[in-house]
Order: sequence, then C-alpha cells, then structure tokens
Amino acid sequence: MGTNISAARPVSYFPVPPVMIFPEVLGEFSVYLWQGGDFVLYTASGQKFTTRHRQVLHKNGIKEIYIQGAEKPQYEKYIERNLGKILQDENLPIEARTKIFYEAANVVMQNVFDRKLPSALRARHFDRIADVVKNSIKFLAADNSLSSVAPFISHDYKTYTHCMQVFIYSVALFQTYEMNDHEVFEFGLGALLHDVGKAKIPKRILNKRGPLTQAEREIIKEHPVHGVSMCAHLPMTQNTINCILFHHETMDGKGYPSGIKGDNVPMPVRIITLADIYDALTTNRPYAEAMQPYEALSLIRNEMRENVDMKVFKRFVAILSGADMI
Repeated sequence: MGTNISAARPVSYFPVPPVMIFPEVLGEFSVYLWQGGDFVLYTASGQKFTTRHRQVLHKNGIKEIYIQGAEKPQYEKYIERNLGKILQDENLPIEARTKIFYEAANVVMQNVFDRKLPSALRARHFDRIADVVKNSIKFLAADNSLSSVAPFISHDYKTYTHCMQVFIYSVALFQTYEMNDHEVFEFGLGALLHDVGKAKIPKRILNKRGPLTQAEREIIKEHPVHGVSMCAHLPMTQNTINCILFHHETMDGKGYPSGIKGDNVPMPVRIITLADIYDALTTNRPYAEAMQPYEALSLIRNEMRENVDMKVFKRFVAILSGADMI
C-alpha cells in the first residue's frame, strides 16, 4: 500500500494516538501504519478495531497510527458518536479514560488553531493552552469526576466542542492579563464547563432549527444554574463557579440568571462571555449559518457594544489579528 492513489493525486495522512481507536467499535475509515518508508494498511474501513489489534500495536511500541486526510470527517464523526460512552465505561481504568479525553480535546484544539486562529499564535499559545487543558482534565479525573462531563458529551457533542473552542479563546485572552497560572486554571476550567448544564436541556430545544418559543427560551436560561448544580460535588473555587453561573450576564444588566451588570460582572466572566458569543456566531448552528470572523466582530462592535466589555473586545480583535500582546 503506497502513499499515492496516483502520481497526480497524492494522499495526505494525519497521525492519531492508538488510544483514540476504541476496541470493538466499527470505524468508517481505514487505519494505516508507517513502516519501511511507506503507509501500510492495518485495518480497513468497515472493519472493527479489536483489542487484539491494540495489543499488537502496544507490543511493537507503535505510538502513532494514521488516517487518510480525506477520511478525517468520518474519524471526527466516530469520535463524536463514541467519546461520551467510552468516558462512562467503568470497565476502562480512569487513567485510560483520562488519556482518551485529553487526546479528544487535543483534536478540537488542533482544529481551532488550524482553522480559526492566525498561525502566528500557535508558537505563542498552543503549548500553554495544552497545559491548561491537561491540568483541567486531570482535575476532572480525580475521584472519577469525568462522570460529570461524560453525559454532557454524550448528550450534545457539538456543545462540548463549543465549550472547548470558548475555552481556547478565553485562555488566550486570560494570558494577556496579569493572571497567575492557578488563576488561569480556575477561570479556564470555568470556560471549559460553562455550558455543561445544557446536558439537562432537551435535545429538541438545543437542536431546534426555527426560533424558540418564550417557554423554550426560559428553559434554555436554566442551564447556568443546572451547570453549577451538576458540578456541586467537585472541589471548585468560587472563581470557577462564577464563570459557569454568570457567563450569560451582560454589561448592561440584561443578562441572566441574576441580571448583574458593569463592574459586578467579574473580568474573567466578561472574557468568557465574549468568547462564547464570538464562537457561536462563527460556528454553524441549527438556526443560523456560521458568519465570517469579520462579520461576527462587526456585529458585536455595532450591535452588542452595550452587552460586552469593549476593552476586552479590543484585546480579542488584537489576538485574532495575530498581535503579540504577551
């Protein structure tokens, strides 16, 4: 099996950690190994990747497998369908589930840096943000607290990826302020979990294509309180709780659930709120197509300036422009 379909059409491959291919789950993509200077087919599309397949990789010290670039959408759908239930599988050691969660988060993080952020930011931010992701997941793995997140991922994977994207934008912004590493961790964890309460919102509402009724909007507005309740058993600081509870508060006091405004909205919450709005506008949603970054920023500046902290907005624009603010 060579690397080319034809001389005129080279095939691209991307590496995947073996831990991300779940035993006994049918994959709609082929898995390749790099051997002898070439890509060699290991399991074909439609073939189950068995425990035996993984044992052979482990025995031979293989740390990376490869998937064709053309099949990356199928791989991402496979992660979407299976990640939540894998994280809830108590037959798997917590260490294995923690590693799977980190690697899945890394896929989302790679996509954000590749598709939504200027390339200059990768060198400055990627490793630092990856460290915050790793520390957050270690925290959630303590006392088997992944059980708080796994149902959320199973319930609505797109909301989980939205949380990851908001987390990345937020941490990039946190690092332009005078915050120590522990504060960045606390606030970053809040960004990562800000929408976890949507696990309590019916899918028919989350995925509704038309406008919501007033009753449905009131149900949606309950998710920050649900989120705090779902995380009540975690040893979170008030800083983290504030990020989950207040991320829909606005500078003009017209947000929810408390209607606080201005300086009463903590600065890290203002950052997460802006990142939340921007990511929602630039991502395909059931009721609206994604805007281009310039369109989204123009909308925020022209129509939402009373809702968001415009000083934070200016910093965010600088980050998206690739300005070195660290």
